[in-house]
Amino acid sequence: MRALSIRNLTDDLYESVKIMAAVNHRSMQEQVRCLIEREVRLFTGPGLTAARTWRTRLAGRTLGDTVTDVREDRAR
Repeated sequence: MRALSIRNLTDDLYESVKIMAAVNHRSMQEQVRCLIEREVRLFTGPGLTAARTWRTRLAGRTLGDTVTDVREDRAR
């Protein structure tokens, strides 16, 4: 397995991760690994692909004003 060293963390960030690890009953190393894994899954997962697909499909379309549509519907 590969190892990763992270330098120059601010004190606030370090303490926040330390608190997160304690709350989740993990070591600092486990907590950081979990955070990295989560970010990688979000970046490469199907949700991002679906978002890109919809963004491409909807590109250039003008969407109506939902608030105006609801008010007009209520006024009928």
